[in-house]
Amino acid sequence: MEMSVREARAQFAAALAAVERGERVTITKNGKPVAELVAPPAKKGFDWERADRVRKELGIKDATLDDEWMEAFNDPAFSREVLGIGDDWDPAHR
Repeated sequence: MEMSVREARAQFAAALAAVERGERVTITKNGKPVAELVAPPAKKGFDWERADRVRKELGIKDATLDDEWMEAFNDPAFSREVLGIGDDWDPAHR
């Protein structure tokens, strides 16, 4: 959607509604783009709230890890296996 500065002032709520629908609103001045209204980027990173909900749904109250598991987890071979990286992988040579 494209609108002039004057239209954007008069119809700001409509512009925001368009952004909420996923549209990109370009605001022009004298026919040239000067600004864009876009939705904020999606939240990145680990969703701790979702993890908490899933644990509750599955009935998992506490996750206790023994020393044997932690030793295996801290072993670089464990990470290579999980990530599918061969033993010959060298991080210096990408």
